Amino acid sequence: MRKIILALICMLLTASAAMAQKKFTFGPKVGVDLTHFWGSGTKFYESNRVQLNYQVGVFAEYRANNHFAIAPEVVFASQGGIIKDYGIPSGIYKQTYTTNYINVPLMLKLYVIKPLSIDFGPQVGFNVYSKYRGDWDLNDEYDKTYDRKKQTNTFDFGLGLGVTYNIASDVFVQARYTLGLTKIFKDEDPVKNGNAQIAIGYRF
Repeated sequence: MRKIILALICMLLTASAAMAQKKFTFGPKVGVDLTHFWGSGTKFYESNRVQLNYQVGVFAEYRANNHFAIAPEVVFASQGGIIKDYGIPSGIYKQTYTTNYINVPLMLKLYVIKPLSIDFGPQVGFNVYSKYRGDWDLNDEYDKTYDRKKQTNTFDFGLGLGVTYNIASDVFVQARYTLGLTKIFKDEDPVKNGNAQIAIGYRF
């Protein structure tokens, strides 16, 4: 997995060198994520809640003209969801899933006005960590933590839609929702990722 991450970063840096003579920017970005599960598998949950998470990574942007740009990213994102079931055998059983990814979105950007763009594009994710934690409010005997890496699919594919606002020439804020389209876990009914993000970035 480290080789994959290094290869993706090298690709981003190679692209920056190739486009250095064009209108090209790159830099870091960090943000807050509200992640959750969706899909037909969630119909079995009594309560399906969002989980507060984070992201950190790098981006590049090539501005083709005043209206269009392309922006690849390599981002580490902590994802997952919180599920609550009732009556096991009584009380509330809280299940917390933490599924972390190296995400590689490729966003197409339409600048509707000079500082504001609408962003849309695909995203491929590589799962690097998957853990399950169960907490029963009435008896610690049912509190368990499991490593679910082997039960989690390695790849995740989704589509992102959002906006970017350039506060200044070198600082921007970003809001995006990424809808996962592939099954997260191998051994369960279809459950997919959902991720609402707010991020800030700096351009070099």
